[in-house]
Amino acid sequence: MTKTILIVDDEKDIRALIAGILEDEGYNAIHAASSDEAYRLLETQNVDLMILDIWLEGSAQDGMQILSQVRQDNVLLPVIMISGHGSIETAVEALKEGAYDFIEKPFKTDRLLVMVKRALETASLQKENRKLRSQNAPAHLKLIGASRVYKDFETLLSRVAKTNSRVLLTGESGTGKTAAALFLHQHSARKDGPFVSLNCATLNPDRFEVELFGAEKGVAGPYDLEGLLQESHGGTLLLDEVSDMPPATQAKIMMVLQENRFQRVGGKDYHEVDVRFIATTHKDLKVEIEEGHFREDLFYRLNVVPINVPSLRECKDDLALFIERFAEQIAAQNGMAPCHFSDDALKIMKSYHWPGNMRQLRNVIEWVMIMKGSGEPVEKQDLPSDLLQAEPVKGDSAQVGNAQSVQTYATQIASILDVPLKEARNVFERDYLGAQLDRFDGNISKTADFIGMERSALHRKIKQLQLHSPNSNVSDNKNLKINKG
Repeated sequence: MTKTILIVDDEKDIRALIAGILEDEGYNAIHAASSDEAYRLLETQNVDLMILDIWLEGSAQDGMQILSQVRQDNVLLPVIMISGHGSIETAVEALKEGAYDFIEKPFKTDRLLVMVKRALETASLQKENRKLRSQNAPAHLKLIGASRVYKDFETLLSRVAKTNSRVLLTGESGTGKTAAALFLHQHSARKDGPFVSLNCATLNPDRFEVELFGAEKGVAGPYDLEGLLQESHGGTLLLDEVSDMPPATQAKIMMVLQENRFQRVGGKDYHEVDVRFIATTHKDLKVEIEEGHFREDLFYRLNVVPINVPSLRECKDDLALFIERFAEQIAAQNGMAPCHFSDDALKIMKSYHWPGNMRQLRNVIEWVMIMKGSGEPVEKQDLPSDLLQAEPVKGDSAQVGNAQSVQTYATQIASILDVPLKEARNVFERDYLGAQLDRFDGNISKTADFIGMERSALHRKIKQLQLHSPNSNVSDNKNLKINKG
């Protein structure tokens, strides 16, 4: 999803220049010249980050007053302060008031973009952790499956939750590994402590250790920064998709697992910490070890109690229960009437192989309820075409589901065997690049890094294949300086 950034500066040229830089990187930039305009935009727009000038001529409030008000209204909104007449005292005051960071004009485009990226990542982590910590009502704790597979899974989770052992949750994408980790926390002796989640797959490697361990004064700014390890003291730290943890960080976290202490980035002192670690992955860590991507000693430290989260294919007998629960949740969240799925619709859904598991099931139910929009029974014809066109799966096992996936893929390959190579290549590239752009929320830089392509070449390929991306206008303007007289 494209992030919206509010620029507040009294100079029109500066606002336009910063907006152009941000829009080239795929952000949605909106701007204001005064406090009144800024507050109006904050009320009417979903703002993810604010870039705020300290000195605002002709404004009812200056930047520091706006910052103070914003921190009262939305403590999770990151604010980067800018000024052409800055000083150390001004920067320290802004940071004490709650600004994420301070940048003095003139500054390079690169530095601004790095600061914006880090601020958005930090805010995303804070929002995710607040959301997870708020999920402590009984409705979130109850696992509703009634099949033997799911009952055995619930029994195992309940037994392990009472211990303080480290847990490695494995399973396909979308099976609900994060929900299982939350269940373990909320049924443990640490339930009144924090539950903190770190997504190893989405966090920038350059920022990883600062977010995890924290940083000493002078490393991330003129103040000490508390990391997620310290924030999770007395509770549970979830290392989500741990296989994507940077190699250097893998080595450093071994000390925490062995000695229950750590050093902040740039620091010499050790900080004691009491944390239960839960890790998740959808990859085979033994393969990752063989390929040199994951430390074997870290694997054995985390894999004290391995638990596999069953796929939806293994719990087909529970499908009606899952559908009912999701439909109730979606109806409550959106002010809609709960809907009922007909026997014919359920039959189709039970025959589908659900490669995206619980996440895909919930998305399908939400889509159907929005499209149906009446609370009337959902019939077969109301289901998405993907479900209606899929070959039925005979059996409940994961092996059958995998065979179905192979069969579907083979069918897709067969469909391009009768076209020229160039056309077939375009079909593959369009599907592949479209999937990668979706994976990285349309971010050109991340997509280019992942697939091993220059960003400019990726731009040309997107244009050639007529792919739509919110970041399709990224530029390579990296050294532009901004000055305010």
